[in-house]
Amino acid sequence: MNVADAVAVAGHEVHVCRYREARTLLDWLGEDLRGLRVLDVAGGDGYWAAQARRRGAWAVALDLAGAKLTRGSQLSAPPALVEGDALSLPFADASFDRVMSVCAIEHFDDGARALDEMARVLAPGGELVMSADALTLAGQWPRLYRAHCERYHVKRTYSHQELAGLLAARGLDMITHQYQFRAKWAQRMYLGLSAYGGKIGFNAAAPALPLVAASDRGARGDGGAIVLVRARRAGSPAAERESRQGRPAASQGGTANR
Repeated sequence: MNVADAVAVAGHEVHVCRYREARTLLDWLGEDLRGLRVLDVAGGDGYWAAQARRRGAWAVALDLAGAKLTRGSQLSAPPALVEGDALSLPFADASFDRVMSVCAIEHFDDGARALDEMARVLAPGGELVMSADALTLAGQWPRLYRAHCERYHVKRTYSHQELAGLLAARGLDMITHQYQFRAKWAQRMYLGLSAYGGKIGFNAAAPALPLVAASDRGARGDGGAIVLVRARRAGSPAAERESRQGRPAASQGGTANR
């Protein structure tokens, strides 16, 4: 592990919400991703795409921030890194078997357009896994919610029902969904960390992760600070198997198109 790896682990794994959130999405992608093409939309430094690569995928992380991609290129085993806009993905139709996006859509000026693009590049039978701010109890703390939106440029929040409708309109069927930070105190903590702690606060609160996870398991009903969804595009699984067997190997590296 080099210095860039250590910094990335500290930023992504030592985190009160991002570790469990992104790990759940990664597990939904599958343990064996050999031969599959995986795209992480708004993937920052490419850390989570790199984890997909470790599972055998040909993985790509796309982000608008060139500085993040530069950091990602210093990882010991980076994915392919592409500088680009989630609202206009620079990839051909049906060019990926799996698409993931970790808490990004709420920041986009046009979330529906981003979903158009994710659906467009997803191959038949492929899967989309994504998370978004839900903040279903945010109305109880309007000041904290405003501070959260201003600090992180959050345009809107999404429930699983809203995402299911948006995805269905684009030919994707929701397979499952999950809320995290489900209890009232956990949602309040999430907003408080966002309003007052920022990125350092989320990292410093990492020791509370087991407590939040246990609370989530005991909570009832749908609702929480973050919603995770898994959806599939209609198509034949046989086509994916044939694609795995017949697809030529693709090289990977950490070059960002800047």
